[in-house]
Amino acid sequence: MILPIIAYGHPLLKKEGTLVDETHPDLNKLIEDMWETMYNAKGVGLAAHQVGMSIKLFLVDTMQIKEEDKQSGGIKQEFINLEILSEEGEEWAYEEGCLSIPNINGDVYRKPIINVRYQDLKFKTYEATFSGMEARVIQHEHDHTHGILFTDKINPLKRRLVSRKLDNIRKGKAIASYRMRYV
Repeated sequence: MILPIIAYGHPLLKKEGTLVDETHPDLNKLIEDMWETMYNAKGVGLAAHQVGMSIKLFLVDTMQIKEEDKQSGGIKQEFINLEILSEEGEEWAYEEGCLSIPNINGDVYRKPIINVRYQDLKFKTYEATFSGMEARVIQHEHDHTHGILFTDKINPLKRRLVSRKLDNIRKGKAIASYRMRYV
């Protein structure tokens, strides 16, 4: 089922997520719905916060943009309770966007290599290293689980320049090709 995506300005997007455990109700169904929602909105990542659940869960599919990032074939997976253990390398800028903030983009500086610990759907724990676009998308979605939006990380001047557009989203005046849920 395609879920509405929570729009900028909704307080849930600024809330720290809680850890997920095996007792979480209908977790498989939630993840299935999140995949469908993300693809419907043409996204490469989606956090549970963006569909109304304040938990530490997100999806990433960078396989659909692998031509842009020729370093790897991309990844497609769920991340539960992800922790970033370390970030390495020189920060690089990339213009990010967000399904919760349609039609607004901005350069965000992030480290190119991350070492993480996370769980899969069976709650098996993994440690892994990601780089390039995979690292960037994981960092962006991980930020969501901590109540941080990419607009919190853009240049203050750029943030002022898009403030009217952000206010319009907050007021329910966003134009998106997918269903959104406002405050």
